[in-house]
Amino acid sequence: MRHRRQGPKLGRDSAHRQALAANLATALLTHGRIQTTEAKAKVARQVAEKAITLGKQNTLHARRQAIALLRNKPVTYRLFNEIAPVFKDVPGGYTRVLKIGPRPGDAAPMVLLELSREVPVAAGRS
Repeated sequence: MRHRRQGPKLGRDSAHRQALAANLATALLTHGRIQTTEAKAKVARQVAEKAITLGKQNTLHARRQAIALLRNKPVTYRLFNEIAPVFKDVPGGYTRVLKIGPRPGDAAPMVLLELSREVPVAAGRS
């Protein structure tokens, strides 16, 4: 049964929520660290950890699933070739959330969502 398994709506419809999660996970995998609200970080964390798990499998099917999940081929390529090998011996917990306090405008709880291990930055990326 799936009773009460709904998850946060974040004030968006389902397509907007999925796009938000994919975009935040893509930003996390691109930069290694992002600053966002706590609620959005929890959603993005789920997508990013699923993507890294797919990256560790390193099969054609996993690549296609990751492209569908992240909606970004260059980031998926980086995931499989640079990020997943760093986490090959880690069974889970690829990200960490660090609370940084309330946002000045509306006091929303802000966090840093980052990869738990250092991933080398490719040339041309800042």
